[in-house]
Amino acid sequence: MKITRTQPIGAQEMLDRFATTRLRGYGQPLIYERARLELVRQVDPKTLFPAQRYVLKEDHHAVLELHEAFRKQGIDAFNMEGGMLFWKAGEEGPIPFMPPIVEMSREPDGRTLPLINDGMHRIFTAMKLNRPVTIILAHGVPTEYPYYAYALAKGWDEVVELDALPDRFVKKTYRDPQNYKSLFRDFNAVFDGIQKQRKKTSGNDIQ
Repeated sequence: MKITRTQPIGAQEMLDRFATTRLRGYGQPLIYERARLELVRQVDPKTLFPAQRYVLKEDHHAVLELHEAFRKQGIDAFNMEGGMLFWKAGEEGPIPFMPPIVEMSREPDGRTLPLINDGMHRIFTAMKLNRPVTIILAHGVPTEYPYYAYALAKGWDEVVELDALPDRFVKKTYRDPQNYKSLFRDFNAVFDGIQKQRKKTSGNDIQ
């Protein structure tokens, strides 16, 4: 991979833009309107809780490749000062690259956990490399609009590496299986292309 151009986005501008994130449903409220967003550095990836039960090896290797490409530009993909737009050789841009987004989430067992919203593969890769990671952390998210899936109770111990996502694989445990998309955080409306579309889970497999 060759990166031909980068455009940094300052931390405050990035946080201000993420503060405009809306839900997909429930009238599309500003999910972080009364929340506090902060950039937190030197976070141990093992302390962050995934909701997703898998990582794709292809995406893990893509993060490694991107990490190396940024390193050649003097940029640490795991320890960013803010956000980044970048362009790859032979492709249209810009492509957004922001720190992973984590919410302090109230879970059914009474714990409040740092739940990964976006950037799971980067956090997984940092963990494999024994590297700390910079994250965007959201405090005080309205309890009526929790993240659309529960945190995995055992954290990374419940996550498997896959070559491809099998049919009927139960990716997450949804809080509202019949209406979970209403709780999606629409980060793509803030930074176009930041969220990757995944293979759909069969409705019969939602647990």
